[in-house]
Amino acid sequence: MSLYMLPLAIGPWQIALIVIVVLLLFGGKKIPELMRGLGSGIKEFKDASKEEEESTEDKKG
Repeated sequence: MSLYMLPLAIGPWQIALIVIVVLLLFGGKKIPELMRGLGSGIKEFKDASKEEEESTEDKKG
């Protein structure tokens, strides 16, 4: 495995550790609010990239 791929090689124990740390830092009540914000941010990013793709297609042809 290459050195640059090493950060992507996470297993179930690493994911569980990350989840536990997030729970400890933010608490159970704050996580749904954070996930909603993350979801809306991803949706805005997809919409913006879709608009950019459509505008480049209009310019081409």
